[in-house]
Formats: sequence, structure tokens, C-alpha cells
Amino acid sequence: MIASTRFSVLDRSRTREGQDASEALLATVELAREAEALGFHRFWVSEHHGVPGVAGSAPTVLAAAVASATSAIRVGTGGVMLPNHRPLVVAEQFGVLASLFPGRIDMGLGRSVGFTDGVRRALGHGKEDAEDFPGRLEELLGWIDGTQKAHPGVRARPAEGLDIPAYVLAVGEGASVAAAAGLPLVIGDLRGREKVLRAIEVYRRDFRPSARAERPEVIVAGTVAVAETEEAARRLLVPEAWAMAYARTRGEFPPLASAGRVEALTMTAKERTLYERGLDGHIHGTEEQVAALLERAIEETGADEVLVTTSTYDREALVGSLRGLARIARLPDRTGCPAALHSGGAR
Repeated sequence: MIASTRFSVLDRSRTREGQDASEALLATVELAREAEALGFHRFWVSEHHGVPGVAGSAPTVLAAAVASATSAIRVGTGGVMLPNHRPLVVAEQFGVLASLFPGRIDMGLGRSVGFTDGVRRALGHGKEDAEDFPGRLEELLGWIDGTQKAHPGVRARPAEGLDIPAYVLAVGEGASVAAAAGLPLVIGDLRGREKVLRAIEVYRRDFRPSARAERPEVIVAGTVAVAETEEAARRLLVPEAWAMAYARTRGEFPPLASAGRVEALTMTAKERTLYERGLDGHIHGTEEQVAALLERAIEETGADEVLVTTSTYDREALVGSLRGLARIARLPDRTGCPAALHSGGAR
């Protein structure tokens, strides 16, 4: 089952203690090169605003840098948060990307708004904008397909008429939006929680075939950590688990700290509970252990693709984890991939 499943990478451009945003962004580009060489299908970047621990605030700009540094891997966003932007502007940005890198650009779209009230005010959008996600999605697709009628005489250039695959990032009711629009669904997580499995079931049941997708397509996102031992793999999860615990107790998402520094901390009872919870439920272990866990996750979700979102302090260990995953999935080695493949790649 693993051998017939696509594997891709989502990187959030996490900053590390003692390193600046420039280093984080350059590391994302370098990780994309590694992912391409290892044979991963896609490399996506994310959108976060005003978050100290995340440098990726402009996903279409970063996607352009990633696509320029690679030649075959599909590149996209996981995702552009549509409530933060006018659909015409999003269409134009992806039109430029798809024109520069034909056949390689994915448009992953989400409905989240800013991390805090202050960020939402700065963006000029609020939670009510997320409620209009279906309408904004319809308008965006209309700009690209040339079917929008709300703004007569205006056309999205150079997006109109281009083949730009769209994906909906969602949980819960968002799965119904993807189904109604006839678009592939990207959903977390690999832990097989009942809520996620139910959303996937609803998506498949209600899916309406469209010109963009004839059948339901499910991409399941989650954390996967591979190392020589189970304990070493678990330690890869430590920096992100602490960052989440810190954010939930202080309201600020911090740069990643090393596993050693985190393990030396004296945590409050609440911090410890949140930290331990953050370590649980992810797929981690040796290659043999991870292979078995992935087989079960793919069987439970029926995933067509797995989107790996692992964040950790040690970048070398992160690349090692991806190498282990590539071996498990038997991905094609693209080392030395020719630039002639620039315009190729299946969806």
C-alpha cells in the first residue's frame, strides 16, 4: 500500500533559536532541493503572519524561490489563507507562478485567519471572513476558469485559462466545501482520529465530480519522524512539542529550541501536560516501525497521498528522517535531475 501512495513535504520555515528568518527561509529552499533529489512528489510552503517562530509569511513569494531552485518536484502552498486576500490577487499570483513554472504549481487554499486578534486587525480581516470561504473559493476558481461574472470586463491575467490545480486544506465542515467544489482535500492528521476519519467519509460521500477532479482525492498531512532508534525519532518531535506547549500557555509561538535544552527545562504542570500531549500520536520510530504505522494510517484513511510536515531543531536530522521515509516509500531517486524536466510532473 505504501508503494502505491504518493509522498510529499510541507515546510513551515520554522526559525531556530540563535538563527534569523533569512536562515530559516534559505533552509526551506535547501530542504526542497533535498526533497526533490529524494523523489518526493510535492514541496509546499505555508502562510503565517506575525508569528516569531515562523518565517514563511508570503507563500507565493517563497514558492517562487523554491521552484527556481528545483526542476521537477511540484511546488505549491499549504496553503494560501483565502480569507486574508482578494481572490483576484491570489489568481494573479498563481498565474504568474504557473506561467514561470508550467506544469509544476499547486494552489493549496485554506480558510484560517490570523493567529491573534492583533494580527487579524493588521490584516484587515476577521473571523467572519472565514465564513465566506466557499464564496471566495468560487470567485477565485472563476477568475482562473474565466467564468466569474461579479466583475464584468475584468480578467485575471495571466491566470485565466491556465491549468492550476487547486486543493482545499480543511477539517470538519471544510471537507464539505472541498466536496461541493469537486476539489482534492488536504486534511490532518495521520493519527486516525475519529473527527478526521468522519470528515474524510463525508467528503467522499458528498463529492461532486468537476473539471478539476473526476473523483475524490485525499491527501493526509501529519508528522513523521524516522531515525535509527525509536528514542532518537521521538527526540525529533521534542522541539515542536515544546513550542506548541509554550504557545498554548503564553500566547506566542517561539523559535524552535534544541531537544537538549527543552529536556533540561523545569516545566509547570500545565506545560508538562501539553508538552507530553504534543509528543504523542505522531508517526515516529525506526524505518521498520514507521513503515508499519504508515501502512495502518493509509489503510484507515484511504489516503492517496501523505504530506509530511515534520519540524525539528536539527536540520541534518530532519533531512535524515526524509531519507529514511524515502527508503520506506521506495521513492525514485532524482539525484542529478535534469532541468529538462522543468515543465513535467503529474498532478
